[in-house]
Amino acid sequence: MAFAMSIPLDSDLMRSFLAVAESGSVTGAADRLGRTQSAVSMQIRRLEEALGQDLFDRLPRGVALTARGRQLIPYARRVTRLLDEAAVALREKPLDGPVRIGISEEYSECVLPRALAAFAERHPAVEVTVRCDYSAPQLAALAADELDLAVIFEWNRPATGEVLCVDPTVWVTSVAHGQHRRRKLPIGVYHHSDWCRDFALRSLDQQGIEYRTAFECDTPGGLRQAVQAGLAVVPLTRSTIPEGCRELTATDGFPIVDSSCVVLRHNPRGSSAAIDGLAAMLRAAFRPLATRAAAE
Repeated sequence: MAFAMSIPLDSDLMRSFLAVAESGSVTGAADRLGRTQSAVSMQIRRLEEALGQDLFDRLPRGVALTARGRQLIPYARRVTRLLDEAAVALREKPLDGPVRIGISEEYSECVLPRALAAFAERHPAVEVTVRCDYSAPQLAALAADELDLAVIFEWNRPATGEVLCVDPTVWVTSVAHGQHRRRKLPIGVYHHSDWCRDFALRSLDQQGIEYRTAFECDTPGGLRQAVQAGLAVVPLTRSTIPEGCRELTATDGFPIVDSSCVVLRHNPRGSSAAIDGLAAMLRAAFRPLATRAAAE
């Protein structure tokens, strides 16, 4: 196609493009969108004319994305996702009232800030109070009616509560420093932790790995700093591995430490629209982790 025409890239064109790309055929896209094949084909032609690029190679059976089509995919997904989010945000009834939530420190720097910020922007009248703590104190706070929601770790699949995802704990090393290659493994652990004794250290003992404690702290953030600095190999949840570090796998001779369930617990004393709304936001925030875990 020689010249691009000034046709606007509206959301319908993007949705039709994604439907064809994901189904691999105009027929499949038409069924998904509830439109005729000719209507979907026309929209694809309009989009290609607007961009001045062929987005699909037409095959005897179905279609395949061209290089330009593959380039458009992330933009189309981003545009349609933002439009869907805008529609939800503007159609739903604004919420108000207090919500008290406890979160694990592991996710206080990655998953939850984005979710809580988005929730606050969508529902400015809701008064969210966040407590960052370990699982046991959070459960005690729920029992004492000091929290409405708590995101905690459970080592076995729980009988109660809602599993948001499974986020395994793994041994992590710095790519630049390679401390895992030392004859006596320098490790970082939590002070006086039953979990470290029962899971992290036991996993090394079972592999016959000789180690020494090179770093101790009370928080996952401390362990992340230690591994990034090259002080020690440390156990971290897979989703929180810091930049410049990597998971030590079975190929390296290291086992998975545990397969922790990230669980959402509710205060049984009652709920509210604001609490339910924040719980829904938490589910959405952890969904990418759940999807990634299912694919591995």
